[in-house]
Amino acid sequence: MSNTQITETIIVKGDLEKIFSLWADEEKYPDWMHDIKSVQYMGGHTSYWTMREGPENTLLTWDTKTTLFEENKRIAWRSIGGDIETSGQVTFTPLSHGEVEITYTLHYALPTNLLPRVVEELFSDPGKRIRRDLQNFKAYAEGMEERMTI
Repeated sequence: MSNTQITETIIVKGDLEKIFSLWADEEKYPDWMHDIKSVQYMGGHTSYWTMREGPENTLLTWDTKTTLFEENKRIAWRSIGGDIETSGQVTFTPLSHGEVEITYTLHYALPTNLLPRVVEELFSDPGKRIRRDLQNFKAYAEGMEERMTI
């Protein structure tokens, strides 16, 4: 297995509680995570993830368990089965002037049985993909803030 760890940070304008609440809603991840097709909450702090199809109609799925949930501070998880081993955490730090710093750390290991072209398409430049997802979340959260105040 090939192991990768990425840590990225972004600052989002908005209320800490609302931003945390948006992130904590796993079933909405496909709204801002480009490569995630669906996330289904299964109960008992577990969820079932499906990644978008890659070459050869490759569909990757896995289950995760939330291992730490500190309201408005941190969410941590680890996979408990499936195609990808993953773990990580996201932290939320309130800043002055109505901003929140989000730090996202992801660790994953890919199974060696994937075709090289599948790995290349779905997992090339993981840092860039995480930054894109964080930018998408920022736009999503800041847009939600505008809609909440109308």
